Amino acid sequence: MPNGEIMARCASMELLTVVAEGFAAVEAPAPVKASALAHLTRWLTDPDFAEYRPQLEWMVKTGQFSGLVDRFFQILPFGTGGRRGAVGIGPNRMNNWTLGASVQGHCEYLRQRFPGKTLQVGLAYDVRRFNDARHQYCPDLPNPTMGVSSRSFAELAAEVYAANGITAWILPRESKHFQATPELSYLIRYLGLDGGLNISASHNPPDDNGGKFYDERGAQPVPPDDQIMADLVEKVEKTRHMPWHDAVRAHLIRFIDDTPHQAYIRLLERESLIPPPRAGEVALVFTPLHGVGAMTAMELLVACGFHVIPVPEQMEPNGQFPNVTKSPNPEVPESMDRAAALATARQADLVLATDPDADRLGAMFPDENGVFRFITGHQIAALLTCFKLEELRKLGRLQASSLVVRTRVTTSIINRMAAAAGIQVVDDLLVGFKYIAEVLHNLETQGFHGEARGGVADYVIGVEESHGVLVTHEIRDKDAAGAALLMAELVLAQRRLGSSAWAYLHSMEERFGHFCNLTVNLAMTGLEGRQQMARMLENLRSTPPVVIGAESVTGFEDLRDPHGPLGPHKGATDAASRNVLVFQMGEHARLVLRPSGTEPKAKAYVEVATPPRSRGQSDADWAALCAQADARAAQLSDAFRSLVTSIA
Repeated sequence: MPNGEIMARCASMELLTVVAEGFAAVEAPAPVKASALAHLTRWLTDPDFAEYRPQLEWMVKTGQFSGLVDRFFQILPFGTGGRRGAVGIGPNRMNNWTLGASVQGHCEYLRQRFPGKTLQVGLAYDVRRFNDARHQYCPDLPNPTMGVSSRSFAELAAEVYAANGITAWILPRESKHFQATPELSYLIRYLGLDGGLNISASHNPPDDNGGKFYDERGAQPVPPDDQIMADLVEKVEKTRHMPWHDAVRAHLIRFIDDTPHQAYIRLLERESLIPPPRAGEVALVFTPLHGVGAMTAMELLVACGFHVIPVPEQMEPNGQFPNVTKSPNPEVPESMDRAAALATARQADLVLATDPDADRLGAMFPDENGVFRFITGHQIAALLTCFKLEELRKLGRLQASSLVVRTRVTTSIINRMAAAAGIQVVDDLLVGFKYIAEVLHNLETQGFHGEARGGVADYVIGVEESHGVLVTHEIRDKDAAGAALLMAELVLAQRRLGSSAWAYLHSMEERFGHFCNLTVNLAMTGLEGRQQMARMLENLRSTPPVVIGAESVTGFEDLRDPHGPLGPHKGATDAASRNVLVFQMGEHARLVLRPSGTEPKAKAYVEVATPPRSRGQSDADWAALCAQADARAAQLSDAFRSLVTSIA
């Protein structure tokens, strides 16, 4: 329908009639369009949403019906611990309404979990501010989402908690500080709070935001608790609010001073494994990618005596990430291009980067020619595990009960390291650091997790492929600061031996085998993308392939199968986390597929490994063996991409 015709008809017809006719032309299932119309009707007629109406009318008059269906066909799903997505107008976007409903549901959850208790929560937030970078809204009309920041979302959350009689701890308005995700985890434990909320979209695009909830352990809830909370959130019809100043006067909003932050830094200082560097012994370049990492990782490194060279144009907290190439995500090599250039110019030994909420770590080393090379999340996990095990053994602190933990999709080289060290490994966890935190909780409260036996003090390190590392049991989420210190000490230790981190990486592979780990990202955006992803997974689940490319599938496992090793589902959130398909591809190879929990895409994790380098094996033969593994992994990746594209 031409825009001019739409505008003319709007003058003589009810707006909702125009919407219904526009939706009829959208290619989407009838129930989806009916749901979108019902939600949009409420937003156009309910006085609670009056401030959004000018933008909604503009979208209707300009014929943006497909976009309206996507914004309104569902309430932004409350996933495994919270909501995350594009900021904007509609129930399928992050805005004051969706966040407020999430917090109100969390209040109900806390009252149910701790009946009769005086409740307290901690709030943290990152640097994000919505500026409509995607140009989806009319700049000449009022837009209540424009300028919404992580701080303003956190203040809204504090007002909702206060209205429900729950004390909210937050940084004062005049503070120039931000709290990293792991710092919130520590704060909850340090102050003995009953839960927390982190406002962040981590490394997502600038116009995204989210809210992630934490329990009294400082961890994200796991099934069935996350399902209980999700159910309560879905039932919210009205959100309570107490004005900020009233809540402050009533002491229901309280302010965090610097004491917990300093305790967090001191805790991580105690994780140091080797003597501190001498002046000029090692130099590293650091960038927070415009996030909060300078207040955690960089501060810790300086406190431990490291010479840190900051990337000046990326130090200022800025949610638009203006000086970052491609994405503020240390999983993306291009994000560290400026840091690598500076490190080359300054002849540094290491590049470190943290994502906006400083829970993920990126790294680059110079190779034998001085060219800085990107270190993958799998390699970071392997390097830090290997180095820490070696240093603990030297210190006499490694025992048979010691334990390393990894998620299922993280490099299997961790298992070979644990076996060589004679210690335990937990290696079957679903994706998400909350499952590593659950291992810690079980060790702490029961003395075991699965077949692993021991206490929380036996924990050595937890790792995941997406650049997440946790070096201490006192924090219950991934922490880039502790990982940064461990990586800096690895580089320092090799420097003292007259070697390098690059050489250490290759020596490690010779000892335990070369593991080629590749990730195939399958972008599936919008409503159509969701439908494609559902079809793809259902087809693979119902009719698993017997070959992928030229290779036979030797084993298949559906982790969502209630009759499988994980047993019956503990709820919808558990079923979503277990939406994982595992394909064994013969000797030393596997492929794991899952939909991303934070981005509109599916991920396939390909691993191909070699045996350790044999004694007497020539350099040429070893290099050829590694190259064969790399080629095999690349072929599997390409073949699987072609397969899923054909069936989606």
